[in-house]
Amino acid sequence: MIGGRAGSRWLWLSFGVLAADRGTKFVIERYTSVYFRFPVISDIVTLVHNQNPGIAFGVFSDSNSKWLAPLLLVSSALVMALLVWLLVTRRAGGWLAQSGLALILGGAAGNALDRLLHGGVTDFVEVRLGTYRWPAFNVADSAISIGAALVLIELIFGGRRGPIPPNEAAARMLVK
Repeated sequence: MIGGRAGSRWLWLSFGVLAADRGTKFVIERYTSVYFRFPVISDIVTLVHNQNPGIAFGVFSDSNSKWLAPLLLVSSALVMALLVWLLVTRRAGGWLAQSGLALILGGAAGNALDRLLHGGVTDFVEVRLGTYRWPAFNVADSAISIGAALVLIELIFGGRRGPIPPNEAAARMLVK
């Protein structure tokens, strides 16, 4: 295996996200009813209990298609397989991108497991700023968002500081 133990260490972060996501969803599902609302910070952060059969931010939640759930599960499985491969083979870039992809993997696994168990995703944090209400989200959604931000930070600010000289680019191609 190309990446070995060093590449697979990021999978522990993914498992941690999955455990935290599943644990928090279990508490919400077990101890609250659907449409539960509890203000944590008055008019800003509210604990809720929502079921989202669609994708992020409620997109497709009103869809009646019998193909939506299987399509979401298959596409999630393909993305998760790609992320595992990128992490284990150490093809994910530097440590920021690797940790970002591990967070995305854990979040995707958490939401996929929820979709498999319940036919939709349990969301439980709602944030409001004035009259604007952000759609309810969960630990998995947060991990995916933070992971995407880390990958973007590495893409924008990390890595090379300028173009690779032609002779160095040719040498890198020969080494591979």
